[in-house]
Amino acid sequence: MLFHATKTINIINVSQFVLTSGETRYNREKLLQGQGVDTHLSETGIQQAEAVGQYLKGIMFSKVFVSNLQRAVQTAEVILQNNTHCSGMEMVLEPLLRERGFGVAEGRHKEDLKNMANAAGQSCRDYTPPGGETLDQVRLRFKKFLKLLFKQILDEYASSAQDGSAEEGPPGTAAVAPDISSNNSAFDGLQGVPVQVLVVSHGAYIRVAHKHFVEDLMCALPAGVKVSQLLSPCPNTGVSRFLLTLSQTESGPVLSAARCIFTNRKDHLPALKDS
Repeated sequence: MLFHATKTINIINVSQFVLTSGETRYNREKLLQGQGVDTHLSETGIQQAEAVGQYLKGIMFSKVFVSNLQRAVQTAEVILQNNTHCSGMEMVLEPLLRERGFGVAEGRHKEDLKNMANAAGQSCRDYTPPGGETLDQVRLRFKKFLKLLFKQILDEYASSAQDGSAEEGPPGTAAVAPDISSNNSAFDGLQGVPVQVLVVSHGAYIRVAHKHFVEDLMCALPAGVKVSQLLSPCPNTGVSRFLLTLSQTESGPVLSAARCIFTNRKDHLPALKDS
């Protein structure tokens, strides 16, 4: 990684890979997990994690943030085991990335949630079961995570520049990926971005995160991609990538620009489609 060795870094580009955990038995049986049901990956889920690990194996991750639920941790462990640069890298287990809490509906079939929502006269996506988290509460958790992420990134790389350990080259111009032009590569749009962050979370949480990017942060979308596609259910180990431009201000780090490079990508799973 190449950085400009100045006293401070005032702006930096960050590539954020966001993906859901692999499949569990509850996913297969269409049962809600939320936070209260903390299960391991199924055999298919492990295969999915291996597949996405191979897909991302050439990415040199600077940070890895993971929901502290077992299915997400296990997915991230397999990804790092497959990575050329980051095998053995320490993960940050972050409760702010946990799945949305579904209260009394956890452990029950998804049809039960639909029936509860219909009885309340609401859509299933917007309905909050008794004891569950509202969408606004999940969004607040994600906003807190972004604040934590931005501070860590800017603090770490500002310190790196200040002590002279960063190599020369202006922020955001380092080529960290080979010149790969094939479609659907994990390196798509990655050239010139010095910081890569991996975030492993869960489907309902990530949908709320995507909505925050689009509605609140005015995230630019790839050509031809509609908002509805970004907010569609993400498959197990589906990968989205965002390019974030962070700026340091007197009041702290802020996001000055956001762009979605690709969303809910599952090209690494062709052999597993039937399962």
